[in-house]
Amino acid sequence: MAGGLVALLDDVAAIAKLAAASLDDVAGASARAGAKAAGVVIDDTAVTPRYVVGLAPQRELPIIGKIALGSLRNKLIFLLPAALLLSAFAPWAITPILMAGGAFLCFEASEKILETLTGGHEEAADAAPVDAKVLEDRQVSGAIRTDLILSGEIMAIALSELPDMAIGTQAIALALVGIAITVGVYGVVAAIVKMDDIGLHLAAREGRVSQSVGRGLVKAMPVVLKVLAIVGTAAMVWVGGGIIVHGMEEFGFTTLPHLIHDTAHHAGEATPVAGGAVAWFVGAVGSAIIGLIVGAVIVGVLHLIPRRGASH
Repeated sequence: MAGGLVALLDDVAAIAKLAAASLDDVAGASARAGAKAAGVVIDDTAVTPRYVVGLAPQRELPIIGKIALGSLRNKLIFLLPAALLLSAFAPWAITPILMAGGAFLCFEASEKILETLTGGHEEAADAAPVDAKVLEDRQVSGAIRTDLILSGEIMAIALSELPDMAIGTQAIALALVGIAITVGVYGVVAAIVKMDDIGLHLAAREGRVSQSVGRGLVKAMPVVLKVLAIVGTAAMVWVGGGIIVHGMEEFGFTTLPHLIHDTAHHAGEATPVAGGAVAWFVGAVGSAIIGLIVGAVIVGVLHLIPRRGASH
């Protein structure tokens, strides 16, 4: 399982346990859960900014707000009841559902990569200009759909780490987890995408240092956002691949998961400096390779079916 996913699952488990143990002091549990959420924002934070790249700057925060509300709706209205019902009546179904979600992430990322390599997305855009509101709605919808998969993983793992307790108590604990992580993730995302505005404010102030930093931020942010869009696509591949690899391990197909884990572990041990980072990177690459393979197969099948239909 990918190192990034391991860190995510460990932190989510810790949040769930903390929330369950501290329900008598909801405010304190929420604050500590919010602090713990810093450990899980990496994957979501890398994925989300790609949905605002290329859109009007004044719409960035409203778009992130819509995505954040959609994320809360995903977690609290759809996933929380579904997780509790599945846990009570069909716990065997949780892993296959998560694997299907992981495969969807791999498919979306692989299709994005294919469009970038072939120029298909640009050709479609040239052929049919899209209204700004339609484009915004499409981006928000895509982000919320992706968030549903990531949030499903978070809620399922959190539920699995909760001790035996009443269903109402489980629901409160999961709600605390969902709210804390959503605030952490989208707060960081909002700060990232508005960094250029902060730069403009600094550039307008007196003082050479402030002006230099401000101008540097303004020049750097377009590049940073483009890089984050690329990292976001990569994150979808390694998170989706990591979910699939973890599911394989759950079903007893341990050869591939153990190969990735052992390779990452040995790579970390062989690196005296930053061994943990190296182990994480190697594990993430291993999961990303699986994710790319799965995504490419799905993209190939879906692109092949319409062609066969057209030939008939």
